[in-house]
Order: sequence, then C-alpha cells, then structure tokens
Amino acid sequence: MNSESFIAKRIIFGSNITKQLSRPIIRISVLGITLGLAAMILTISIVTGFQNEIRNKLIGIGSHIQITNYDNNESDEPQPISKNQLFIEALKKDPQINHLQIYATKSGIIKTKTDNEGVLLKGIDADYDWKFINDNIKSGKAFSVSDTSLSRDIIISKYLSDKLGLKLNGKMIIYFLTKKTDSVYFQYEQRVKTFFISGIYETGFEDIDKRLVLVDIKQIQKLNYWDSNQIGGFEIALKDYKKIDEIGNKVNEAVGQGLIAQTIKEINPMIFSWLDLQDMNAIIVILLMIIVAGINMISGLLILILERTKMIGILKALGANNMYIQKIFIYNATYLICKGLFWGNIVGISIALFQQYFGVFKLDQATYYVSVIPININLFHILLLNIGTLFTCLLMLIIPSFIISKITPIKAIRFS
Repeated sequence: MNSESFIAKRIIFGSNITKQLSRPIIRISVLGITLGLAAMILTISIVTGFQNEIRNKLIGIGSHIQITNYDNNESDEPQPISKNQLFIEALKKDPQINHLQIYATKSGIIKTKTDNEGVLLKGIDADYDWKFINDNIKSGKAFSVSDTSLSRDIIISKYLSDKLGLKLNGKMIIYFLTKKTDSVYFQYEQRVKTFFISGIYETGFEDIDKRLVLVDIKQIQKLNYWDSNQIGGFEIALKDYKKIDEIGNKVNEAVGQGLIAQTIKEINPMIFSWLDLQDMNAIIVILLMIIVAGINMISGLLILILERTKMIGILKALGANNMYIQKIFIYNATYLICKGLFWGNIVGISIALFQQYFGVFKLDQATYYVSVIPININLFHILLLNIGTLFTCLLMLIIPSFIISKITPIKAIRFS
C-alpha cells in the first residue's frame, strides 16, 4: 500500500469523520451518483426493451426479410411468383438464416349483421412458424395446415373480435373481389367465403390487430385462381437482427430479376426511424445524468480540500509535492464514486428486475403498443455505464484538484 492510499483511507475511515462539516455534502454527492446511475440503468433498459418489443412484433408478423414479385408496388394483392425457385436451397443452407416460409395475402371485408370491417388475409402453409402467434394468442389455438386438405379455420385479433362481436369457434363470412380469369380488362367478381374462428390473438400493435387474420394459403390460391405452386412470396427469419442489412443485400442479389428482397426496416421505414430516435433520447438522458453526477463530486471534492487545508499545509511543509497530495484526494473521490456506483447498480437493477417480473408500471397499449413498461437488462450496457460514469467523474475531478497547488504551507498552517 502506498502512502497516498493510506492517508486517503485515514481521511475516509478516520474516527473523527462524523465531526466533519463535509459529511452531509459527501453523502449528497454519493446519493447523486447513486440516483444518477440508477436512472441511467433504467433509461437504457426501458429504451432497449421498448425497441426490442416493437421490433419483435413487426418481425413476428412479417419476418426479417420478404421476397416478392418486383411489380407488386406495395399492394395487398400481389402478383404471384413460383415457390419453386433455384435460390431456395442455397438460402436454407445459409448459417445466418433461421427459417424460411411461404405466404400470400389478400384483402377482404368481414361482414356481420351489424357491422363490417376491412381485413388483410395472410395465407400460411405447413412450414409456418407459429411461435409469435402462440406467444400472443388469448384464446383458442393455432390451426393445422396440411398438403392434402383445405382448412377453413381462421385466426383473428381481439380487436376484430370485440368490435364485430365474433366469438371463438364461431362462424364468420368474408367478401372478396377477384379479377376474372377470362377477362383481359380489370373486371372483378365478388366471392364469398365462410371461415370458423379457431383462435384469437392480440399483439397490442394497432396497425396489425386492426387488419391481420391468418388462413390456409390454399384459400387464397383458390380465391385468386392460382395453382398450388403460385404464392405471394417468401419470408425469411434471421438468427441475428444486427445483420439484417447485410443479409438483406445478399438475398436481394441472389433472387435475380423479377423478384425483390426487402427487409422489415425497408417495409416499415417510419417505425424503425422512430425507434432509432429513441437511442438519441437515451444518450441525452445518460449524458445529463453523468454531468450532474460529476458536478456533485466536484462540489464534494472542493469541500474536502477546503476542510483539509491544514493537513495539506503540513504535508507540503514535510516535503510533499502537489501531485502527491492530488493523488490523496483523487483516491478519496474514487472511493466515494465507487460507493455511489455500487448502490446505483443495486437500486437500478432491482427496480428493473421488479418491473421485468411483475410488470407493475403500466402503459396505454393504444398509444405505446405495449401494456406494461418493457425491460431489457443488458449486462454489457450496465458495465459501459459504470465505466463511463467512473471515467467521466474522475476526469472532471482533475480540475478542482489543482486548487491544491494554490495552497501555501505557511498560510495553511497559520490560518487553520
């Protein structure tokens, strides 16, 4: 143990510490760091949790990447493509791709005795990944899709169920407009289909819940007079969201002419831009908290230096230089900062875990797309916050420590 560290410990743990005038100021400084770090941990946990929640809902419905006909023009009535594509086997072998499935969409109108509502039917096949729907299903269950039989089951949202008075296992009628197969002009015929409700889901994402229903893809193929090899497109789920742009470009190059691969970010640019803005909000809050914590420690260190003027004068009279004495107070401040960080971690992580497991703090789902404040506890983020706060506070403490160089031994001892 060096002498600077020994003296710093004597200042911190000395028997007369309770008599010091600086004691309440030091407590306030430590409390400021504690509350600041707790606020930063909660900020980053809530922001990343919110981003993950919204992102997972969009990906759960539409996957990371969609391959469709290039001429679709963002229409809900896509031009069909063949499901027998040369690039499919290569994509399935790609280690970055987790799952690949086919789908098709078609617009329709649900009609009841009292009301009607426009919906988007998403046709799915036996390869569909039900995980997202199973996680968000409120009643009933997923239906099975086979290659031999045509299922008349349908899954609707709780929003549609409540608005139209539709019940689980009940019957519902949907009306469609389909282009006549024998017409060279845009002439349509009205078609009607009856479905039976096998499940009711709720994502909390209003844009999804208002429109989306799930049916057997063969229903859409039959409505559009497609053959069994014609589909609306492919959906690709990735193992790592961070590589979505890289894999998206790679897939787009692989599909060739006539088809286009779009990431979920390209399909929903406004929502993902809004989510990216949350990063800036989090950064601003974190910077403000770090600055406040640093100012608190500057105040505490100044009080400590002024209160220990006599000790500084004696040390200088004994031959100690300014750097030696600065180290004493930097060691002292480091201990106080670490104490604040310790309790800040305890408070911040405890509140985050409490919210994560019990969901005490609620949100308006219609406004925020989630019913409770989402939490994402990332230990790497917490470690960075601790290191950043410690480094910034110590950097800010170098400036007030230079006051020591202005203290002369004779005046410090004479007027103490």
